[in-house]
Amino acid sequence: MATDDQFTIGNGRVMATIKADGAELCSLKNADGREVLWQAGPEWPRHAPILFPIVGRLKNDLLNHRGQTYPMTQHGFARDQRFAWTAREKTLCALSLRDSEASKARYPFAFRLDVSYAVEGDDLVIGYAISNTGDEILPASIGAHPAFHWPLADGVAKDAHCITFDKPEPAPIRRLDGGLLLPDAEPTPVQGTQLPLSETLFATDAMIFDQLASTSLCYAAPDTPTITFAWDTFPQLGIWSKPSGAPFLCIEPWHGYASPIDFDG
Repeated sequence: MATDDQFTIGNGRVMATIKADGAELCSLKNADGREVLWQAGPEWPRHAPILFPIVGRLKNDLLNHRGQTYPMTQHGFARDQRFAWTAREKTLCALSLRDSEASKARYPFAFRLDVSYAVEGDDLVIGYAISNTGDEILPASIGAHPAFHWPLADGVAKDAHCITFDKPEPAPIRRLDGGLLLPDAEPTPVQGTQLPLSETLFATDAMIFDQLASTSLCYAAPDTPTITFAWDTFPQLGIWSKPSGAPFLCIEPWHGYASPIDFDG
């Protein structure tokens, strides 16, 4: 499928559809045609937003720079901007977002954000590149926020699902209050490399792994597809779902995270 609004890439083993709005992945199917990506239902109207130029929230949703304040909503503005296509081929596509007068009213910096998608074998490979096109230091964070079906298949209990990290994760995790980082860490729920999933894990919002050892994980349950997820140069990871029984799970590699609750910046 090819329109100005969205484009589908595939190789017979993986098929992915990407939107120009937000450069957002909106469909990911395996060779059997099974959709594994959350389809933006009423519980959460997004699929896999890109978080830029911040991850999480700033205190009072304000960016302070050189004595001025700028409005900056949670996870930044890129997810709500239309990107320009820079490549569209059978197995890959790329998009770009540049600063504008509108963006500078919220984020007074010159930048270019390039996002690429490519299918390689059984994998979808996503790349992000931030370029500083101005004359001053560019303060920026970036993160991915893909949501997958939870449960992965009809009739499978949510509590039957597990995340398996590639390395043990003994470090404590961080939590949020009102979207801002709490000062005290809490013991990790990971047992060695295993994180058994349950809705109670998200009663107080996302789990934030800010001392992450792993660079990949598997998300699976008995008799379901297995999603293998790997990242490079993302030092933090968020895992989130709504505590109200929402049928999705977000696995989010981050480079940056929310402001501490007592920080103004």
